[in-house]
Amino acid sequence: MKLKSQKDFWSGLMFIVAGIAFAWGATAYNFGSAARPGPGYFPFGLGVLLAILGAIVLLKSLTVDTPDGDPVEKFAWRPIIVITLSLVVFGFVLPKLGMIISLPLLVVMASFAGDEFHPVEVAINAAVLTVGSWLIFIKGLGLTIPLWPTILSLAGK
Repeated sequence: MKLKSQKDFWSGLMFIVAGIAFAWGATAYNFGSAARPGPGYFPFGLGVLLAILGAIVLLKSLTVDTPDGDPVEKFAWRPIIVITLSLVVFGFVLPKLGMIISLPLLVVMASFAGDEFHPVEVAINAAVLTVGSWLIFIKGLGLTIPLWPTILSLAGK
């Protein structure tokens, strides 16, 4: 059997594995019923759906011809490392520095994952995401995420 599209084959396989993993992980939670779904109901369903979609993509890779076999290109390590590192840093500094500093720091660090860096675009993106996150998570949902650095809250006492 010859692969007609390497990209579709590997992405389909990745979707199948991720879908099965999520569906399997959801079995540890209560399913509930269709009328009253439990915490495992939607993750299981979405995991199964992801696995089915992955199977469709994988089957397409075996049946639909592409001109050059659609080869998989060189793996891009830099974006994966930069994005992962920026998320880890964000997770560590959010409790101490608050959302006002941590979220723009995340956006600036993650922007170095790409080939181009435009400071004005990064600043606008950071501002919009910070205000949007504040509106959604703190004002809208009422989550207790620190907004300002803890050093400022200690100074007022």
